[in-house]
This record gives sequence, C-alpha cells and structure tokens, in this order.
Amino acid sequence: MGGLLLIAVLALPIVIAITFHEAAHGYVAYAFGDDSAEREGRLTLNPLSHIDPWGTLLLPAVLLLTLGIAFGYAKAMPVDMNKLGNPKRDMALVAAAGPLTNVALAILIALLFVATGAVAENHPLWQATLHASIVLNFILVILNLIPLPPLDASKAITASLPRVFSGAYSRAEPYGYLIVVVFFLLIPYASPVLGYAVDPAGYFLIRPAYKLTDALLLIFGVS
Repeated sequence: MGGLLLIAVLALPIVIAITFHEAAHGYVAYAFGDDSAEREGRLTLNPLSHIDPWGTLLLPAVLLLTLGIAFGYAKAMPVDMNKLGNPKRDMALVAAAGPLTNVALAILIALLFVATGAVAENHPLWQATLHASIVLNFILVILNLIPLPPLDASKAITASLPRVFSGAYSRAEPYGYLIVVVFFLLIPYASPVLGYAVDPAGYFLIRPAYKLTDALLLIFGVS
C-alpha cells in the first residue's frame, strides 16, 4: 500500500485501539477508588480526551509516509496508586486492563471480519482495515508487555517492588518512549546503512501480532 492509503486504512483503527486502551485504565482505576481520570475528564470513550496531537496523529502519519510502519501513543491516563483500595493488587489490574481490552477488541473485530466475509470479498479496503485493526490491537498488547516504563507491564512491576527499588525503576519513565523509538524504529531504518539488516520491530512486534491474528481468525474458521 502507498503511504496515504495506509493512513486511510490505519487511522481509525489506531484511534479506536488507543482510546479503548487508555479508557480501560481509567475505568478500572475508578472502580478501585481512584477518581483521578474522572476529575481530569478522561473517564470517557471520546477519542478527543485521549488523543495526543503528536503521539496519536502526527507521529504515526509521518512514520507511515516515510517508513511504512505505524507507532503512536495517547495521553497517559492519570492514576494515583495511593487512592486504590489495595494498591499493589489494584495497580496490577489497572495496568492489565489496557492490554486485555485490546485482546477483547481483537476478538470482536475478528467476529466482525467473519460476519462480513461475503461483503469483504468485494470490498478489499474494508477487509484490509479489519485485518489491520486486529494486528494493531495485538501489537499494542505485545508492546505493553515489555517491562519498560511507562509501558503497562512496568506499572504492575513498580507497584510490586519495594519502595527503594520502585523509585529507581520508575525514574526511567521519561526515557521509555525514546528507547522504544530508537529500538523499534531508528535501528531498523539505520541498520542497512551500516551493512546489517536488523528489524526488531518486525521480529518482536509485527510478526508475533500477525501470527496471533492468523491464529485468532483460524479459530473462527478463516484460514
């Protein structure tokens, strides 16, 4: 696909996947006693409340047009662990809510993919959008399992560590997205210049996401 067509196919799936992911954190935190998201107007499925102009819109568009890959993020959901009833347990559940929501979205979209199969055969753009939506949700799941602040797995780890270690661990948060961008985007882009073919994004994110998508669709009878 060309860059503009990729944007047309992936724009809505990216916004939906990220919006539901972030909203899930807020709703679960609220259920356990933290009203931080509600007070900041983030306890909603309105994408405008979660979109970061750079991370959700401009960065993915630039990457799609230049490198043909998508990466983005939303505004961080405000969560105050001290307001949670059982901070360590509840924080782990709040962190898990985002990836689990993306799994649920992938399943729902797969059901839609199957239900509209006859129509999709004559509308390849629709079929491509649904398939890309499933892949994107699985990419978000895999990405957030990386124990690097501020990704979701790190939130559960921070909550479970003794205070003396959790503080040092969480201080890496300002550099987390930079590390992700360098490792998954810049290295594969720059490596051919150095005579190597290194593709950590493809190996650790994209290929596993496609395999999970194929496995999910196979469960529903799509080979």
